[in-house]
Amino acid sequence: MTAAVSPASSPSPRWSVVIPAYNEADRLPRYLQDVVAHFDGRGERYEVLVVDDGSRDATADRVRELAAVYPAIALVCTPNNRGKGHAVRTGMRAARGAWRLMADADGATPIVEVKRLEAAVQAGADIAVGSRALADPSVAVLARPHRRLAGVLFHVVSRAVGVVGVIDTQCGFKLFRGPVADDVFAAVTTDGFGFDVEMLLVARRRGYRIAEVAVNWTDQPGSKVSVLTDGPRMLAQVVAARIRLGRAAAPPPGGERP
Repeated sequence: MTAAVSPASSPSPRWSVVIPAYNEADRLPRYLQDVVAHFDGRGERYEVLVVDDGSRDATADRVRELAAVYPAIALVCTPNNRGKGHAVRTGMRAARGAWRLMADADGATPIVEVKRLEAAVQAGADIAVGSRALADPSVAVLARPHRRLAGVLFHVVSRAVGVVGVIDTQCGFKLFRGPVADDVFAAVTTDGFGFDVEMLLVARRRGYRIAEVAVNWTDQPGSKVSVLTDGPRMLAQVVAARIRLGRAAAPPPGGERP
């Protein structure tokens, strides 16, 4: 059964899948088809929002082609490349689902892994964070050595600025309750790759429950993240977010938890 995106006047979907994309014409179509096949099999209403972050290739064309076949897919375009954080924020604020999943366009985490995050939210978490760092005999993480080292170093920095209880802040596979996503992403301002840390800092300050869940993950060729060039930029973004949040008064948790 196909559960297509419905007009704003009709009932909201159960699921929203937000996929940020920048120059992903080659890798994205296969993953989109996997996402559609998975949620079609569940028989629940869903939408897939692809946020094209100012791509210079045919990403938008490929998404439009698939949207003509699969009505659950919708394309959101930003005119300029603002960064992954901006793209995810744009998608989350446009999403209508009761549960909202962010997933990377390269499909490094198979879409079926959403069941692991779903179980954590059903058990009481407000946010379930996919993790490549937790030891779990039921999962396999295939990553190049320099990516593993970068992850360890970034974890040290994340802890230093106040992120506790989450080892892998940067995995691009995270699930949110809808009202929690509305509240948290309204407060996140980081446009670049460092947005995950700001998001977790905001969520902690507002008292939301965060669960880290081991997921299968395979390093994909063509990564948009460079350890040498993006690493220092991400660190600067994290420090700036911590300073910014440190100056602000912590608001109470927002939104009802379904």
